[in-house]
Amino acid sequence: MHVLVSVASRHGATAEIGEAIALELARAGHFVDVIPPEEVDRVASFDAVVLGSAVYVGRLAVSLRALVQRQAGELRERPVWLFWSGPVGDPPMPVTPPDDVATIAGAVAAREARCFVGSLDRSALGLNERALVALTDAEDGDFRDFDDVRAWASTVAEGLAA
Repeated sequence: MHVLVSVASRHGATAEIGEAIALELARAGHFVDVIPPEEVDRVASFDAVVLGSAVYVGRLAVSLRALVQRQAGELRERPVWLFWSGPVGDPPMPVTPPDDVATIAGAVAAREARCFVGSLDRSALGLNERALVALTDAEDGDFRDFDDVRAWASTVAEGLAA
């Protein structure tokens, strides 16, 4: 199958999760294109789609939401999986999903919406981002679990083969 993996990531950590998913899908025999949401014109040429986003101020990224708005009809016509990253720390906080996950998942009829623990490097943040992070008292560090990411990607690959 020809699969699109489209991930909105401001600082690259969520994009790396998307790349790990794409690699696992390719290992399972699928042809995979990794394209940022703002560069996706149409999804009609893909058999399946994996959408991903970092979380900013409790919401999925604007570019991912815009892709869904542009292509919701086409996305509903093929299998779609959705993931986000954002909780950081040990234990990961916040524990609640972003406000718009259910809306986005419903708009594309996602087969599954999955959260992965993220990464936070305050030194890479801009002034406004540092101010927002300071309000949440988020823990600095890379908390991503790539074994968990690969395991989920394997279940996506199995879903494509079914």
